[in-house]
Amino acid sequence: MTKVLWVEKQIDYEPQGIMSMSAVLKEAGHDVQLTIAAQEDPLEIARKFQPDVLGFSTMTGSQHYYFDLNRALRDVIKKPVMSVFGGPHPTFFPEMINEAGVDGVCVGEGEGAMLDLANALGNGGFHPDIPNWWFKVDGEIVKNPSRPLVRQLGTLPMPDRELIYSKHQPTRTSPIKHFMASRGCPYNCTYCFNHAWYQIYTREKRGYQFPVDWVIREVRWVREHYPLEQVVFLDDLFIIFVDWLEEFAEKFPKEVGLPFFANVRSNLLTPEKVALLKKAGANTVSMGIEAGNDRLRNDLLKRKMSRDTIIEAGRMLDDAGINLTSTNILALPTATIDDDFETMRLNAEAKVKYAHAFLFQPYPATELGEFTKQNGHMVGSFEDIGAIAWDSSILVRDEAEKQQMENLQRWFAIGVEFPWMEPILRKLIKAPRNKAIDMLYWWIHKLFKGWAITQRVHPIKITPKVIIQNARHFMKMEA
Repeated sequence: MTKVLWVEKQIDYEPQGIMSMSAVLKEAGHDVQLTIAAQEDPLEIARKFQPDVLGFSTMTGSQHYYFDLNRALRDVIKKPVMSVFGGPHPTFFPEMINEAGVDGVCVGEGEGAMLDLANALGNGGFHPDIPNWWFKVDGEIVKNPSRPLVRQLGTLPMPDRELIYSKHQPTRTSPIKHFMASRGCPYNCTYCFNHAWYQIYTREKRGYQFPVDWVIREVRWVREHYPLEQVVFLDDLFIIFVDWLEEFAEKFPKEVGLPFFANVRSNLLTPEKVALLKKAGANTVSMGIEAGNDRLRNDLLKRKMSRDTIIEAGRMLDDAGINLTSTNILALPTATIDDDFETMRLNAEAKVKYAHAFLFQPYPATELGEFTKQNGHMVGSFEDIGAIAWDSSILVRDEAEKQQMENLQRWFAIGVEFPWMEPILRKLIKAPRNKAIDMLYWWIHKLFKGWAITQRVHPIKITPKVIIQNARHFMKMEA
């Protein structure tokens, strides 16, 4: 038996990868625990547990925090321990194996890789030739090839939700919980890691679906054991396969009967699919609009969809009584403040009920990130990117326009809700970006977002107790 300690800085919602890997490990008889640094002393947990493996799931921008924490944890573990890193950043930058204290980097999916590593350590016969891993052995780097993706997702055990819920009260008591019904995406948007993922998995199909019965079984199990009133599906695209959607629309309302949220894409929406979503119980969906300007959306981002397609998709959903939220990227390279206002207007035309707006961050290994770096649009290097993508822009542009774009991010959703406010917003965003102004705009943004989410995105009954718990949790989290 191998003892594995997952280390998380904070929990926003259920980390799907960690839960899936934990389920696979526990099924094989290994001992798995979790520590959440935001709510407890991870050093004390590690000192008591004395794990064989420290596991870190890392996004770009968070790696340095985990490097430091890993070194501190290793100091309190009184036996040999392997520190292994997985997730988006290690997958696309396995060279981080050279960092002090990093013993292994998982490239790609982690279930089989973690299981093989734990089995080898448990048998006392660790060998560095395990697929999906880069290992550091006696100062030498061993680079192993990738294994195939998990094609039959229904063979995986249900995610180990108890790992999260037993430690994290806000997630456990929330009536909104998160699920996955598929993996993968067939598109190559330039701001996404997707194209780099399929450079690793060159011969793989771009998208696998969990069986409908598997998804229903998981949702029903969660509802039987924990509060659940709203299901959120995190899949990149929930509506790729119409035959799957047909089966889901037939079974889910009968066997579960809960409202749900899912991600869609405007050029995949048809009247038939909208009707199936409505039949299945979708009360809200999210759609990437990203940019209103045609050149930015189709040439820079490679979204390959017209304004009319976006507007028509929004109107179909509105007619069906399904609330639409959107994602948008402000402060893109070569964009202007007028382009960002054009994006705001397109959201309003598409009848978006809540518009999320993010400031562009040039993530490494993405096509747009590399374009930004190579063309001198970026201040500093990729190491300057923070873990949070809505605080500030690191792109090179006129300081006044940069400030306006950052301020507009706070007001964007309100501008979509009240298009007549555009002349007012153009004045408000010219306010100096100091601590007082930023805090005021931040609170306006958060209060409107909170209202929209509780009234439209997830319109469910939430008790005062849950509201207080979630507010406390929110205030403790970064941004």
